[in-house]
Amino acid sequence: MNRRRFLRIAGSAGVIIAAGGAAFLATRTPKDALVPWEQAGSLYPDPMRRALSYAILAPNPHNRQPWVIDLKGDTEAVLTCDLDRLLPVTDPFSRQIVIGLGCFLELFSIAAAAQGYRAHISYFPDGEPDNRLDRKPIARLSLQPQKGLAGDPLFAQALKRHTNRNPYDTKRPIDDDIVRRLQSGAAKNIQIGAVNGGALLQDLRALTRDAMWAEIRTAEAYQESIDLMRIGRSEIEANPDGIALGGAFLETLKLAGVLSRESLADPSSRSYQIGLDMIEEGAMTAMGFVWIKTSGNNRTAQIVAGRAYLRVALQATADGLAMQPMSQALQEYAAMQPYYETIHARLTKRPGERVQMLARLGYAEAVGPAPRWPLMTRIGVKES
Repeated sequence: MNRRRFLRIAGSAGVIIAAGGAAFLATRTPKDALVPWEQAGSLYPDPMRRALSYAILAPNPHNRQPWVIDLKGDTEAVLTCDLDRLLPVTDPFSRQIVIGLGCFLELFSIAAAAQGYRAHISYFPDGEPDNRLDRKPIARLSLQPQKGLAGDPLFAQALKRHTNRNPYDTKRPIDDDIVRRLQSGAAKNIQIGAVNGGALLQDLRALTRDAMWAEIRTAEAYQESIDLMRIGRSEIEANPDGIALGGAFLETLKLAGVLSRESLADPSSRSYQIGLDMIEEGAMTAMGFVWIKTSGNNRTAQIVAGRAYLRVALQATADGLAMQPMSQALQEYAAMQPYYETIHARLTKRPGERVQMLARLGYAEAVGPAPRWPLMTRIGVKES
């Protein structure tokens, strides 16, 4: 939120002064929740945990961080899903959660290669789950040292990649060469599409805006997000997952009585309207979109889509682009049905194709990292 809008909403800068002035502003960063970004790769003597310390930084829906890792030794582990971290309303089949687990696996593989280890990943070794996830393994992981293994150049972006929800600069177009690089990560049964101008860009701006508005106006769906909002430093550090609403501006709005879970859920409140305005500002300043399609929609396809999305996000970071998922129109609950049908009519050509991810692109003011649980809180009991 820009400073002018903030001051208009809060009423005056006096609110900040009442909250403690400069000292208050200087202490709003949830530093404890950001420690995993600082410690990635540096704490652990074994290659498995070093690679995993990067993997936990992967993008994932609502920042739920659904991964649980059972270590089997210094080079072997099993990845499962924490079923308490699902999104049953907006992600009823846990498709987006599985995509997030795919992002985790790709970042794990890239981080392992940077240490000279090839990652071997076996998906769903006990069988794919159906429409509901269960406690069976998502993947078995093993590392094998390999002399002369070339590291992935995208690893250099692992600690720089952050989801950027700011408005994007509408005066800075995206070069065609950058678009082509984003699409270069396509693999078997994966297609990466992108647009950086023309009628399709305009249509996707409006479609993503309208789908996000529809989600906010669907009380049960929006409440799922509200319940996961962490407002202010203390809440973020107590639960470094979910949707972080931090920083001096938002904490001041909280103190001013403008920002609360109750006001966010109230269609007559200023907070609710601010949310709609921010969606408009974000979607309509997109200077491009990138999407990932699979030829089917089984669980392995979702994992592979997540791995591709992570690579696209790292490449966007390397090219100086801001990026934000805008996947509401891809969700499988009733309020999204018209948007789901529209976006698949626009972006697919063959029967059975599934758009798994959609994200907006552009240039924007930089943002910092999202909160994370420390690696050791996501590791299960080591088995002998």
